[in-house]
Amino acid sequence: MKYICINCGYIYDPEVGDPMGEIPPGTAFDDLPETWVCPLCYSGKDLFDPVD
Repeated sequence: MKYICINCGYIYDPEVGDPMGEIPPGTAFDDLPETWVCPLCYSGKDLFDPVD
């Protein structure tokens, strides 16, 4: 499942991961470290909602 940042619209796709944040492909959103932030606006995980 993908997640969207409600602040800026960035979509976290587990199949892609977050190369800028050194998160490898295949990392589920729930498995991201609590310190992970949106690579575009630096919002925390609490500002992400699931997307279908």
